Amino acid sequence: MSGLFGTLSIALSSLAVSQQQLETSSSNVANASTAGYSRETAVTEAGAPIRLGNLVLGTGVVLRKIESLRDPILEIQLNQATQQQSDLNAQLAQMQQLQTNFSSATSGIGADISNFFNMLQQLSPDPSNLALRQSVITAAANLARDFNSAASNLTTQQANLNLTVQQSVGEVNNLTTQLASVNKQIAVLENAHVDASTLIDQQTNIIRQLSSLIDLQVIQTEKGGIEVATAKGTALVSGDQSFALSTQTGQNGNTHVFAGTMDITSSISGGSLAGTLHTRDQEIPNFLSQLDQLAAGFSNAVNVASAQGFDLNGVQGTSMFSTPPVGVTGAAATMQAVMTDPSLIAASFDGTPGSNGNLADLLGVATQQVANGQTPIGAYSNLVFQVGSATSNTSADADAAGQILQQLQDQRNSVSGVSLDEEAANIIQYQTAYQAAARVVSTINSLLADTVNLGLGAAVQ
Repeated sequence: MSGLFGTLSIALSSLAVSQQQLETSSSNVANASTAGYSRETAVTEAGAPIRLGNLVLGTGVVLRKIESLRDPILEIQLNQATQQQSDLNAQLAQMQQLQTNFSSATSGIGADISNFFNMLQQLSPDPSNLALRQSVITAAANLARDFNSAASNLTTQQANLNLTVQQSVGEVNNLTTQLASVNKQIAVLENAHVDASTLIDQQTNIIRQLSSLIDLQVIQTEKGGIEVATAKGTALVSGDQSFALSTQTGQNGNTHVFAGTMDITSSISGGSLAGTLHTRDQEIPNFLSQLDQLAAGFSNAVNVASAQGFDLNGVQGTSMFSTPPVGVTGAAATMQAVMTDPSLIAASFDGTPGSNGNLADLLGVATQQVANGQTPIGAYSNLVFQVGSATSNTSADADAAGQILQQLQDQRNSVSGVSLDEEAANIIQYQTAYQAAARVVSTINSLLADTVNLGLGAAVQ
């Protein structure tokens, strides 16, 4: 179609497209701070031209689609980076809590060990002094109590992590249920050839939240749907169907994660759930084992030295600490200072009252290899060092993972994020285009009126 009506049609198409472009930019501005929102753009193309003799005439502009700007590869990288950082952040939080139990080699258990030997040293010049003997008994009781406290804190932290596992699994199940529902809505809209960009943003946001909890992979299906599974292939979501995980208490008393009847606890490798499990199943048992070995080794060494001497009554020495359990597991938690009578300290080597010969053997425990080939202070200092080193390394790894995630988020923002300055410029451009098209419509209207009124004056005459 050519002529004035053809020009009017072109102007009207421009008005409609400019209006849609303005609405798209307005939506972008409104959602500039919406988490997971992907910037939309109106994709236009020239209308199909018409042939008029030897001329090819344009027919205006056509809005082809409203497109959300996304980078699928970047979204996958963001999911992976989120899994890694959440894993490390969960580990770091727990390692920092562990550090409070082993804050220094010169305080807590470390200070108690040193104080115990200091009290023995002070007793050496005056082995019959009951006040000094009582100081040794008190130092032994303080040491046992601090071993109990450290072991209790570790087991309490481990128990709390079991609750965290249960809570995380509940959150995973809630998110997978939401994701299945959104997938169903997307399928309905796409089958009706309706734009589902907003729902796809919701879908991406839910997947990102899942990534912060557990390792996962997203698989695109042939029909445009998605399937979500863990890195080891445990299905979580398939289209509009979700598969709930569950928790059960294992024989060791820890909470295990199940997919159906399969225990997948050891296969979880990402997200905060992985970090929680790593700390609960590896870090805490490792440090608790070393604490038990130190408690058992120290108790046995002191008891052996005590049994070689004689007390103030000339009686063969007895144990100062309770006998550790077989296999040393639980030694720190059950360690007790069983000697409460200061006269029973076996200071004498030959049974002579006032002799201090056996105090040298008791003091010699300070330089004996009682745990992992190390002295009492050396073993505890090594434990403190390991906790501090592990915390420091985890902190460094978490910082590095955070920087990688931030870089990926910046890249996503450059692709999908809303720039208010850019949208402001676009709005001005679309407004100007709308005004120009409106001017064309006004002009055509005036010309059509003139055309309709041609000859009316002559007819009246």
